[in-house]
Amino acid sequence: MSTNGAKSGPKTANKPLQILITQPKPASDKSPYYELERKYGVQLEFQPFIQLEPVPAKEFRRQKVDIASFTAVIFTSRNAIDHFFRICEEMRLTVSQDTKYFCITEAVALYLQKFILYRKRKVFYGADGTNKSLFDVINKHKENERFLYPCSENQQDNEIVNWLKNNKVEFETPYMYRSISADVKGLLTEKSFDVICFFTPSGVRSLFDNIPNYNQNGTFIGGFGSNTLKAIEDFGLNLHIKAPLPESPSMITALDRFLAEKVGKKG
Repeated sequence: MSTNGAKSGPKTANKPLQILITQPKPASDKSPYYELERKYGVQLEFQPFIQLEPVPAKEFRRQKVDIASFTAVIFTSRNAIDHFFRICEEMRLTVSQDTKYFCITEAVALYLQKFILYRKRKVFYGADGTNKSLFDVINKHKENERFLYPCSENQQDNEIVNWLKNNKVEFETPYMYRSISADVKGLLTEKSFDVICFFTPSGVRSLFDNIPNYNQNGTFIGGFGSNTLKAIEDFGLNLHIKAPLPESPSMITALDRFLAEKVGKKG
């Protein structure tokens, strides 16, 4: 055990790599994550590092944001979609069928099907999952739309907000939920992980909320999204697995490339 209270560090050659995915366990056994387990003989564990608290409609109203006055919505996660439509339902608001949606990835865009009649002419997403590709899409529409960018109370000052300001886009960033650190200290002190993959800046912060003097000690760190990658570096961690990139548009593909190099196919 390392002196910081967290177990970490590479395994010996005869033991499978232990990989911690800081997200909920996939609902389906057919998840590509399990294919990685079979392909490389590694062991995956899933544990969210953050918990989301909904901002109730009463609290949201204090922000004095008129949702109906916006013609477009920016979504960077499925959580943002869930809470946007939850707030609308709580406030008995009907979202106009003409509303346009700008999403960070195709996967996030497709999640909208849970709430709207999906029409390609009103749903847009970046080509490769990066903020830059999202900006390219927004840039084509910024003159004619008023953008709502719902996000966590903890994550309003980021690259997307700065770009919207610098490019004179008309927008508001109301918060509809907040992220709090989950209690994962027991997991981190009882088990040793060779790889930890993060998906939000709040997840990275949670690591240090649980283990304030965390020492990486050889653990490979992965991150998805430019804001997450920045948080990893801001906390002084060495970053080994990055997504999205043109060759690695998802964490799955980034892990696949990493494991191909470090482990090789099982058998």
